[in-house]
Amino acid sequence: MPRLNDRELFETYKEQVYRLCRYMMQNPSDAEDLCQEVFVKALLADRSQVRDLKSWLLRIASNECNSVLRRRKNGWAKELRAYLLARPRLGNPVEESADRHEIKAEFDRMYGKLPDKIRLAVTLRYANDMTVPEIAGVLGIPEGTVKSRLNRGIKLLQQMAAFQEKEMIGNESVF
Repeated sequence: MPRLNDRELFETYKEQVYRLCRYMMQNPSDAEDLCQEVFVKALLADRSQVRDLKSWLLRIASNECNSVLRRRKNGWAKELRAYLLARPRLGNPVEESADRHEIKAEFDRMYGKLPDKIRLAVTLRYANDMTVPEIAGVLGIPEGTVKSRLNRGIKLLQQMAAFQEKEMIGNESVF
């Protein structure tokens, strides 16, 4: 594979790096800042020995995101937003919008409760469409660990959703 110049490197991988940062940070402005930091580090680094630029860049991005998240956990800030879930149409546009907003907020809350390592694996798999071997390369962990984290993430989200559903049903019977 021919070596990319700095501009080509940025243009080729900016969307994938941004998407990872966006889903990890759950905030577009934080994601933009971190994306810039990733490319500054990448452009200053010696890339002559790098075999897979995509994995290398995404590893830098995941490390940067994890550093910020770790600092926030120990400090003052909390994570914000994630991505939107689709829901069947109800017919009433105002109700649909309110329900979508409520579902998105609930999903963001549940997604934000996932442990960082699990959330990172889930984000790489489902937001970046990466394969298990690619994720293993980015995170520097065995493929079996990636599979375990993905499985655990799905199970945790299902458990949280089931609990939320039971809670909602319980609240409806009170009225």
